[in-house]
Amino acid sequence: MPREAETHADIPFGPEDTPWQKTFSGLRVGGGRPYGTPPSLDPRTAYTSVPEVPHHKVQLPPTGLDADQYTEAEALFRRHIDTQTRNFAGYQVTSALDYEQRLGHYLNRHLNNVGDPYQSSSYTLNSKVLERAVLDYFASLWHAKWPHNPQDPESYWGYVLTMGASEGNLYGLWNARDYLSGKPLRTHHRTPGDRAVEQAPHGEGPHAFHPVAFFSEDTHYSLTKAVRALDIDTFHALGSTRYPDDNPLAPGTPWPREVPSTEDGAIDVEQLAVLVRFFARRGHPILLSLNYGSTFKGAYDDIEAVAATVRGICAEHGLDHRRVHRGQDGDHDERSGFWLHVDGALGAGYVPYLEMARDAGLVEQAPPAFDFRLGDLHSLTMSGHKWMGTPWACGVFMTRTGLQMAPPRASEYIGAADTTFAGSRNGFSSLLMWDYLARHSYDDQARLAAECDGLAAYAHAQLLALQDQLDQDLWVARSPQSLTVRFRRPHADIVRRYSLSSETVHVDGVARTYVHLYAMRHLTRQRVDELIGELRQPGAFA
Repeated sequence: MPREAETHADIPFGPEDTPWQKTFSGLRVGGGRPYGTPPSLDPRTAYTSVPEVPHHKVQLPPTGLDADQYTEAEALFRRHIDTQTRNFAGYQVTSALDYEQRLGHYLNRHLNNVGDPYQSSSYTLNSKVLERAVLDYFASLWHAKWPHNPQDPESYWGYVLTMGASEGNLYGLWNARDYLSGKPLRTHHRTPGDRAVEQAPHGEGPHAFHPVAFFSEDTHYSLTKAVRALDIDTFHALGSTRYPDDNPLAPGTPWPREVPSTEDGAIDVEQLAVLVRFFARRGHPILLSLNYGSTFKGAYDDIEAVAATVRGICAEHGLDHRRVHRGQDGDHDERSGFWLHVDGALGAGYVPYLEMARDAGLVEQAPPAFDFRLGDLHSLTMSGHKWMGTPWACGVFMTRTGLQMAPPRASEYIGAADTTFAGSRNGFSSLLMWDYLARHSYDDQARLAAECDGLAAYAHAQLLALQDQLDQDLWVARSPQSLTVRFRRPHADIVRRYSLSSETVHVDGVARTYVHLYAMRHLTRQRVDELIGELRQPGAFA
């Protein structure tokens, strides 16, 4: 045994605090020595532990856990999760789930939707028939042309995500980057070996195929990861390196990292216009990601107003319609010089039903349109675990068939083209979403949306009343039609007990640390009242 390992031979490990090196049976010892490396220090002190779950009780020694140890460990974890589920208030996910009785059978089946949702595959353990039903449902809900028709560029194309909307953002920006960079479209792709397809595009100006990305300061952090992973220049990166003294919002000052937002958290359309015009004037295609239910403030960007503004600016500079030429034979296609992607992680799954509730007189207002009713929308994504509620992250990505980029060659191994991002995709997610949608009508969903909107209004009113009672500014705020209410961060115990999300923002140059609660379907007025009661106690706010 290595000398370093010998110095840690007595580190307690597992539910019985037995040193790791002494937990091997005869079959697990080779040459008189344990197989694998021992711990270099006590994992209980190395990891930030959850106090409600003693770490050593769930550790996995080489022998595994016996029946009694397993029962105790699982019970500890179950009690912790059930307690946190009961109080879960700070994130935009639904915890009111009831899939187990109907769908438990499928947990012992492997469902993998690898490849394009609309192509049969030799991998027959899939749920693609349900996936297509789910996609058609959302295509209709989002006013897209359906069903998917590979011969109709105006029909929708989409797939069910294995990750949440972060994967949809990544895929949407990848598609946008290649579209604006002049790479081959799927509808114009001839054969993988066609050299003409691989030739670089040519068009007007030196920046004709150099897209620039824009997103607001209230955008989910996954966008920052996505542009870095995809090597897409943001207006901040390009402006700071090529035009360091030319910030059009404030000449001579550093470029902002993101487009400024309004106080409510929506993108500032006027300031966006100034930034877009700067780069459109120089011939750069425009890649724009907007929020429909921003992560912390729950704000809705005015998609229609932004689209009209950006389209107008692009028209001024010849970027609204342009020809992308390839090769010497005149081969070309017509494309827009801008791409508008919507991250509707929560809003795209919720607001359509809020619109129905408004039209039925159940609520007074709903946010502005965000979907394929807008001709300038290019792609859209949402998360299944947020409004609907699923046990794990999933979602939907959607675009128009005519905007798809040429995929890698069809895989003989799976018998279909893999036009998606993830490769192997969780087929159980399509089953879960299908199950939920099969059991909840439009009327059901509209009533649920109205109830959640009312609960958010109730929480907002209760927090304002608490603010008056305490005679202390708790910074209580709710963006229009948002399901989230934000307020001053309370004591850490309350934050942990209710899983409240935190964010620090600067208001008039002063840092404020907020938390927020989300009025999702599982939250009740009783739970809100319990939280308010704790916030009313002395010492609740530092």
